[in-house]
Amino acid sequence: MQLHYQIAGSFKPNAHLIGSETIKTGVELYEDCVPPEEEKDFEKPQRDTSLPYWVIPDTNGKLKGLLHTCRRFELCRDVIMLLSETTPKEYVTHLKERNYTYHIVGKKQINLKNSLELLYSDYKVKKVLADTGRVLGNLLIEQGFVSSISLLIHPVIVGKKSYNMFANLSCRVNLRLTKQELFPGGYILLVYNLSSKS
Repeated sequence: MQLHYQIAGSFKPNAHLIGSETIKTGVELYEDCVPPEEEKDFEKPQRDTSLPYWVIPDTNGKLKGLLHTCRRFELCRDVIMLLSETTPKEYVTHLKERNYTYHIVGKKQINLKNSLELLYSDYKVKKVLADTGRVLGNLLIEQGFVSSISLLIHPVIVGKKSYNMFANLSCRVNLRLTKQELFPGGYILLVYNLSSKS
């Protein structure tokens, strides 16, 4: 994870777009147990304005009781939540009580185009790094919002338990390699620009 965030920071994004399922899985994977909320978790952090926001779509309130783990992360400026008109009212109240900024950007699902336009107009976000799984990631690709893809190759064969990141992508995407870098431990970073879809 340290290498992951080192690479992510090197792109100098204004915001990280992270799926709620990715956050939930990460907390379950890297936290022995979810730490209880403290008084400071109800306040917006005062951090360097050069740090990226963490922008999290969560229409169903999956992250209720988990968001403070994101807010505590020292490389996160603060959390911005993207909700829909059908997001449970009790979750909206939960966010308000904890001073989380949230925006309603869709009827049932998040409207990605409106979300990105809002991030630009309200927060001056020009570069977004999508740090997410296949659902949100593939929607971004299919809707034409992705200019490059960064893949970190690990020196291990997972086998049957492998996670096919692009399994539900409905189009073919042609890529052009723009960067390759070898890291200690045999990790390889590959960065591709998207050249065309079909």
